[in-house]
Amino acid sequence: MAEIVVTEKNFEEIVLKADKPVLVDFWATWCGPCRMLAPTVAKIAEEQEGKIVVAKVDVDEAPALAAQFGISSIPTLVVFKDGLPAKMTVGVQSKGMIESMLE
Repeated sequence: MAEIVVTEKNFEEIVLKADKPVLVDFWATWCGPCRMLAPTVAKIAEEQEGKIVVAKVDVDEAPALAAQFGISSIPTLVVFKDGLPAKMTVGVQSKGMIESMLE
């Protein structure tokens, strides 16, 4: 399963009610660093399939979600566990750094 596109309508169902950790990538189409990070996030989604959920939130399409979680810079990655944000990082990160957030 690849990344799941999450909107304000399905965020609760996909992220907050998930039975496993969820890596949420807050991004935008116009954001260069977001595009640089995208292949890394996609690779993690592929490799961790079944263990985690990887969700992408376009902040232009879901501004209320960005505001709700205090997203002021993108890309921002947030790991949700049991429906709550557990770890957050801003900017382009290495695959190893992202994987360590998931542990």
